[in-house]
Amino acid sequence: MIAPDYFRDQQSLKSSNLRLEPLGPQHFDGSWATLNDAESRRLAGIRIERTEQEHRDWLTSLADAHDRADWAILTADDGTFVGEIVLSEFEPHNEAMNLRITLSGAMFGRGYGSEATKAVVDYGLQVVGLHRISLRVVDFNTRAQRVYSKVGFHPEGLLRDAWFWDGEWSDVVVMAIVAGH
Repeated sequence: MIAPDYFRDQQSLKSSNLRLEPLGPQHFDGSWATLNDAESRRLAGIRIERTEQEHRDWLTSLADAHDRADWAILTADDGTFVGEIVLSEFEPHNEAMNLRITLSGAMFGRGYGSEATKAVVDYGLQVVGLHRISLRVVDFNTRAQRVYSKVGFHPEGLLRDAWFWDGEWSDVVVMAIVAGH
């Protein structure tokens, strides 16, 4: 079993073009802009409404959340904020977590989502020792589904009419990657 507070000392991760560092108050500007980008909100299903102070408080609170890992995705060369990626919903006995990624709309289509997802999945399976990482993606977000498939996620099911946005229902695809498969 993985320790329930495994992420007490959350690691930074590096890939060829990105640096993933623990998300915190120092990332407010990029995080706030992403939270308020209409397309980023729609694709990630972000429905929360926060004031600037509530968002600052939430970013500060992440340092005490030892059952999850929230990273700021930054470009390796100049530290530009790309988005956020999270492992959450920790199930220590099942060695399982859920993955969520939100990119700033200006960063779509540059390969950053694929690179960040691969880095976090590799970390989760190879370093943390997770057996399973799952996610949910709305059916119309085919770009994200291709990214997840490329990284090794497989569709496991379809939640019909599980996503209501702007007066329309959409299906949600459940995907997962399992260690050794």
